[in-house]
Parts: sequence; structure tokens; C-alpha cells
Amino acid sequence: MTDSKDPRPDEEARTKNFVEQEIDKDLSEGKNGGAVLTRFPPEPNGYLHVGHAKAICVNFGIAHQYGGRCNLRFDDTNPAKESQEFVDAIQDDIRWLGFDWGDKALYASDYFEDLYGFAVQLIEKGLAYVCDLNAEETREYRGTATEAGKNSPHRERSVEENLDLFKRMRAAEYPDGARTLRAKIDMAAANLNMRDPVLYRIARAHHHRTGDAWCIYPMYDFAHGQSDAIEGITHSLCSLEFENHRPLYNWFLEHIDGIGSPRQIEFARLNLSYTITSKRKLQELVAGGHVDGWDDPRMPTIRGLRKRGYTPESVRAFCDGLGLTKYNSTHDMHLLENALRSDLNERALRRMAVLRPLKVVITDIPEGERIERQAVQNPQDESAGTRPIALTREIYIEGDDFREDAPPKFFRLKPDGHVRLKYGCVIHCHDVIKDANGEVTELLCTMVEGSFDGKKPEGLKKVKGIIHWVSADDAVDATVNLYDHLFKEAQPMRDGRALEDDLNPDSLEVVEGAKVEPILGGAAEGEKFQFERLGYFTRAAGEGPLTFHRSVTLRDSWAKIDKKG
Repeated sequence: MTDSKDPRPDEEARTKNFVEQEIDKDLSEGKNGGAVLTRFPPEPNGYLHVGHAKAICVNFGIAHQYGGRCNLRFDDTNPAKESQEFVDAIQDDIRWLGFDWGDKALYASDYFEDLYGFAVQLIEKGLAYVCDLNAEETREYRGTATEAGKNSPHRERSVEENLDLFKRMRAAEYPDGARTLRAKIDMAAANLNMRDPVLYRIARAHHHRTGDAWCIYPMYDFAHGQSDAIEGITHSLCSLEFENHRPLYNWFLEHIDGIGSPRQIEFARLNLSYTITSKRKLQELVAGGHVDGWDDPRMPTIRGLRKRGYTPESVRAFCDGLGLTKYNSTHDMHLLENALRSDLNERALRRMAVLRPLKVVITDIPEGERIERQAVQNPQDESAGTRPIALTREIYIEGDDFREDAPPKFFRLKPDGHVRLKYGCVIHCHDVIKDANGEVTELLCTMVEGSFDGKKPEGLKKVKGIIHWVSADDAVDATVNLYDHLFKEAQPMRDGRALEDDLNPDSLEVVEGAKVEPILGGAAEGEKFQFERLGYFTRAAGEGPLTFHRSVTLRDSWAKIDKKG
């Protein structure tokens, strides 16, 4: 892990989770020579998502905690779906999260020759055979959860014949899919993973690292455990979906001579409300044009989170705060959002921005006059100081901060009403200007004498409302992207619903013509701010109009105020 702040709580102040307890037990028994070596094994066939972030934090975090090491090892055993693009993106995202894997990344393809030798060893022991059943026939012979499978008609081939056929598979003598190599275990096993699983398949696909050197590739279940053993992994920490694969993981290690004995421990995967973490479904979103690529800020990919304005510290704190359990559950998206709010509240500079501007003319400020004020940069950080802003004759306020027919408890601006301008004075609305359609286009107001710096003017009841504003003379135009959940249902695609049925049509609102403080015109790409009363925003990358992504709303966002209140 890098030197970035470790979000883990004080080790003395919490109860250790079950994974730590198991590792402590192994260490107390003198296993592995006191070493702790974990691994993160992504498939380079897509971009990482928030579920991967949890696995990354667990594997790298546990290794860091015990003074060990975590290997980054790509499971590059399915070249038809893999590319260097994904390899590079995965490494970049892991580094962004704040973790390091040492001198170099590792690959299952580093061990292709070793894995082939392990397969030959199983054949020689009579524990693997070449099968001619096609994929559909293999599924039929496998049976079901309630019915035992049937032995392949090729299961009793001799060792000599299997060795010859497997050698010829490697030599590309057979077409793709014509033959597979299968383990000989038990076709009546209660665990379907133990019913003679496929170890190798024929697939003529150009590999991004090995080129065309191989035309047979190992299956994940065969490559994974043996790669762990080759690297000396002590604890293979993975999500709960692999629990039923553990007997097969152990079977290979028990029946292959001369390799180690890593231990697989499973924990609950990360599920979030209003989102999905299935690579296949995420690919559908991209391919179907429902989002603007893998880095769309509405996507649960790490790329999407980064673009939206999430910080690595917030993602790590969120993942660590979930803890580790043995039971799958769905966590509320607000937990992730709260982690970002907590982080940005401490570091983000405050600015004022008006998304839907309504002009206000303060009639007792002369044309060209500027009343200089000082605005707090960050109330959580006194060292951030203040910034200058100017109150001028014409300003913009949010359109929703004025109501002509305001209800009794509306504490913002209304006809003949008063409101305090943030860092400014109290203003009184004495006239409302409308266009030919009756739409309010401008408000005429006056300053209330003696009301600057939060002072209560004589003869005026306490003014409860405080609103933000920007000077019309200084304001810079901007485009603001407002994001909501990508799905309108907390558990998308439940009860047979299609992906398209649950998409939220209002997940993105592009607001053009927003007015922001002039200092924001020089914001760097990726720089983060709190727009007062609106939320936390990130300066978007790229050329074109000045654009900001709303990273997350405020807890008490003004936008959620009851429109009747």
C-alpha cells in the first residue's frame, strides 16, 4: 500500500473479523512460516467496479495489516474477451485506490507451461481424461442439483490414449470445441463443481501476451488454485460465490505433487442498492447506449466513480466500514455517498453557484459600485482562509429561492419579504417583474441598513432564510451535470424485470446556463468543491464549456426541501 492515509480503524478499538481471526489462528499454529501473502486476481475482460474495490481493499488491506504482500495476478485464461486496454485500466485503478503490488504484475499466462504439466500429471495418475462431448452434451451429462450426472462415454480411455490426445490438442490437430480435458472425480457428487469439471478447452484466440503460442487454455478453476500455489499464496481471499468451488480448489492441490497448499477463505461480496455489479450487465449498459461508456459517472465502475468525483480515501473508507461477513446482503447506496461527503467536507473549498438563475436588482446599490466581502474557504479548515467576493447592483439567485405565492413557512424570498444573502446583507423584495407570459424574470430589491455581517437590523424580526448568490457582473457561465441513481428500483431486475425496465429516465440532468463564481473559471480538471447549499461538485475534464459533475448532494440539500414548505 502507498503512504496515503490508511482508513482502517485503530486495531485496538475493534473486534477482529472472521478472516483476521482465521489468519491469527494459522499464525499461532506456525503455518506458512509466519507469512501472509494474498492476491487479487482480476480477469482483464472489463473495467473494475465498486465490488472489485471491496476485494482489492480486503486483499491488499489484510496483507498490509500483517506486514505481508498482495500480488496482482491477472487471470488471463480467456483471450477472446481480454485485452491490454483492460490490463492497463485495472492497474491504473488499483494505483488510484492507493495500493501497490511491488515490482511487477503477474499473470496466469506466466504459468501456462506449469499448468500444462500439472494437467499431464493428473492424466498420468488416471485422474483426468480427454472428452469428446460438446458443450451442450457436457451440460446434459452433468445432471442437475437433484439428479446425478452420467459418466462420459470417453471417461475410461487409457492413460496412454489420453496423453496422446491431450498432446494433439495442444498441437492444434482438432477444431475449437471438439475436445476438452476433464478431471475424473465423481459424476454423482452433490456439489456440481465436482462432476468431472473441464480443465482445458480448445480455443484458437490470439492472446494479448502469449500471442498464438497456445490454442488450449485452462479454465479458471484449474488455473486459479495452482497459480496461488506457484506464487506461495497463503490465504486466497475471495467472494462467497466461490464457496462451492473450494472443494475443487482443494482437490487439485491434494492430487498434484510438488505444489503448496494455499487456503481459500470466502467473504460476502459487495451488493449496492440502485446499481448492478455484473460485468455482463454493465457491458449491456454500454453496448446498448444507456450510458456514455464505462466511465460514465452513473456507472458503478471505478472509472465512473473517479469521473464523478469520488476520492480514493472515500472508497477505501466505505469498503472498510462494511466489514467482512459470511452472509450476502445489499448495502444502501447512501453509505457510499456518506463516505464521500465525510471526506469532501474536510477538504473541499466552498464556492457559490446558481444553477437556475433569477436576476435580482438591488436598486440602492449604484451602477458600477462593488461592495467587497470575504467568504470562508472551508469552515472545517481555518488555514484555508477566505476569498474575496463582490456584492453588486445585479446578482443572480436560484429561481427556486423565490415564490410569488409562498406558503407560511417559506423562509426564502417572496414579495414584500426579506432574506439574507450569504456573506452579505438582508434584502427586501419590493417589486416583481414579469414577461408577457406572466413568468417572473427579475426582482427589484433593496438592502436593509445595518444588516451586514449577520447583524439583526433594528425594527425587523429575525430573518431565518439565508440564500446563496453570485454577482451578475462577475459570474462565469457553466454547464452542470446532476446525477441520480442509474436505476429507479433499489434491486434492479428483480422478479424477472428486464434491465431496460428498471433504468431511471431521470438519472442525468444537464443544466446549461448556470452562473458560478469567477474563481471557478480557473478550476483544474478533477478539482473538487462544495457549491454552497447544492452539494459537492467536480470540474469535468476535456475541452468545451466549463462543466461540473455533481459528485454527491448535501445531507440537508436545499433541493430536497418540500416544495410545499
